[in-house]
Amino acid sequence: MDATVRGAGTLDKAMALAALVTEQPRSLSELVDGSGLPRATTHRLALALEAHGLLRRDRDGRFALGLRWITTGQRAAAAFPLADIARPHLEALRDVTGESVQLYVREGAQRRCVVAVDSSHELRTIVPTGALLPMEKGSAGLVLAGGTGRSGWVETVGERQEGVASVSAPVPGPDGAVLAAVSVSGPIDRIGRAPGRRHGAAVVEHAEKIAAALS
Repeated sequence: MDATVRGAGTLDKAMALAALVTEQPRSLSELVDGSGLPRATTHRLALALEAHGLLRRDRDGRFALGLRWITTGQRAAAAFPLADIARPHLEALRDVTGESVQLYVREGAQRRCVVAVDSSHELRTIVPTGALLPMEKGSAGLVLAGGTGRSGWVETVGERQEGVASVSAPVPGPDGAVLAAVSVSGPIDRIGRAPGRRHGAAVVEHAEKIAAALS
């Protein structure tokens, strides 16, 4: 193995490839372009990730996230105390709003869904527990990046996914730093184009309840 893919650097490069396919499947050429790695190195790492179940091929032969992330994410979330503490409050928020509710934490330059409580509506937003999403798109990402305004919540409409709107609020720690983001999301046709006006207060209330339970 050449020197460019040894030690900790190998892990960094492999995780960079996994991050590239988080939003959508990528061809080998797209992985090369997105990572800046040599084609041979990219191919070698992608095949290694595929062998470990962390990547898979879709019907078009593109690389996509492997199914192993599902069980890994679920186990990690189950072992994270915040998830157990937050769940009853997230379920209560789901019942109040009628929409899907998620809890996100920051993970490097991205955000991880550690708890997802789905709406009972047939048409609903579904974010799998353990999903890794971009920070720069979606209201929860903006909250984790410190973008909360005076209202205490942030809303986005059709930003991360077309036809979906969301409103999120921070879960602050004892020092005021943002520990997590609580998000309510749903189809625009039902949640509207001003989800903050409709659900912002409830999201803030339950985020504060989670913070109080953690203290």
